[in-house]
Amino acid sequence: MKIEKNKVVALSYQLEVEGQIADQASSEKPLEYIHGTGMLLPKFEAEVAGKEPGESFKFTLSPAEGYGEIDPRYQVELPKESFQIDGVLCEELLQIGRVIPMYNSAGQIVQGTVKAVSEKAVTMDFNHPMAGKTLNFSGKVESVRDATEKELAEGLHGEYLPQDECHCDGHCKHGEGECKHGEGECKHGNCGCNK
Repeated sequence: MKIEKNKVVALSYQLEVEGQIADQASSEKPLEYIHGTGMLLPKFEAEVAGKEPGESFKFTLSPAEGYGEIDPRYQVELPKESFQIDGVLCEELLQIGRVIPMYNSAGQIVQGTVKAVSEKAVTMDFNHPMAGKTLNFSGKVESVRDATEKELAEGLHGEYLPQDECHCDGHCKHGEGECKHGEGECKHGNCGCNK
């Protein structure tokens, strides 16, 4: 069976970026997705389309084909007060390189990386961590099968179902407190559940 739209595909792969392994999935725990539903990068799906179980693949995606170029508009300076909980600065969040989930103006959770911390401000980078990078993929097709009607309706792992407000990010555990962040707020405590 060949990889085509609405097939459940399992891939083992390695992603090499700047000479380092940035991500991988083994044949024992492969990446599984429904082909043609927009879950993976379009160019990635195009590269594996038509392959069958047992076939290998190797290809490179340019930044434009991957996560885009670095956009300076996504680097934002926020006042340090935005990272306070009950008037106390959440210092453990303000480490260079730390990824902090935040809400954007549309109410979506976006990942921001702390780039700089000054006396009064924090520079956050909301570009994808792989923006501006060339992605080198290699791997093998482990299996291909038809997706069930339920999988097509709900997603392979329920990703099309409505999500509740809970998310566990492991950052800034403060009982029932809240971390206020820039355009929105990041709820913490009780594993980040806003119920």
